Amino acid sequence: MSEGSDGTTREGVSLTSLDSPLFDESGGTKRDLIDYLDAVSDRILPGLRDRPLSVMRVRPGQAPFMQKNLPKYTPSWVRRVGVWAEASKREISYGLCDDRRTLLWFANQRSVEYHPTLTTTAVPDHATHLILDLDPPQGETFPAAVRAAFLVRQALADAGLEGAVKTSGAKGLHVFVPVDLATPMDDVAAATRAIAARAERIDPDVATTAYIIEDRGGKVFLDSTRSWGATVVAAYSPRVRPGAPVSFPVAWDDLPSVKPSDFTIHNAISQLDGDPWAERMPAPQVLPADLVEEGHTIPVARVVAMHEGKRRRAQARKEAEG
Repeated sequence: MSEGSDGTTREGVSLTSLDSPLFDESGGTKRDLIDYLDAVSDRILPGLRDRPLSVMRVRPGQAPFMQKNLPKYTPSWVRRVGVWAEASKREISYGLCDDRRTLLWFANQRSVEYHPTLTTTAVPDHATHLILDLDPPQGETFPAAVRAAFLVRQALADAGLEGAVKTSGAKGLHVFVPVDLATPMDDVAAATRAIAARAERIDPDVATTAYIIEDRGGKVFLDSTRSWGATVVAAYSPRVRPGAPVSFPVAWDDLPSVKPSDFTIHNAISQLDGDPWAERMPAPQVLPADLVEEGHTIPVARVVAMHEGKRRRAQARKEAEG
């Protein structure tokens, strides 16, 4: 590295406690996190730039926590944007990680995970991607997530669409489909539900759209709720998981031969040639009218689950009362 080769200052950012453990079971140090993010900065920054950012931080002696609001000691040169949070009835000051200097500052704050919004500050009312989060059941079930991913790919192809896939860095996969920025957010959300439903219909023994865990029957959950104010972990972002895995782009043909633990802050750089996430990402696409129309007939899974949960609790109380 050029400036700061002594490991104390880079891009004008003072780096501290570099040899302290990153987190339990990470197998590495804070220096390893910073070195990884610095090395991958040209690849991760395009997915963070101009997007309100939430980060998962790990401070010594504390449980990991998600930070949305920038702390008061944040340097003035870190760009930020105020976003009204309806739930807490206050404005959140989100950071915008637009450059290497800001990324290094976040890394020095022990920000391990990077969760940008689906929208940018330039076009805050339009998602740039349709996203499906494939969540397999507990256990060594990543091969099931791979099978579900190919169902999603088939559903997309049948609709004349294509997407890119990456490991989530946890136990599942994310499928990203770039969409035309003129598409209303409601339509993107509807199309996401429709793709999930169509993928489930292709092979209901593998995948399910059931939001309530006990209703999934050991199948892969096709989560279609990443819309509106949702975030998703960025490609190349590390995760607070044993071994410090990263969310890593995978070619569709390579999916059956990989597992999430293959890509960590310790070895991911050596497996990169160029920027596969950018290179494999299709151009923005117009969503077919029939897909959007079908999606608008499908209720939002989280809302359905909420009402169903209330119904089941009421039924349980009724039965308990005899």
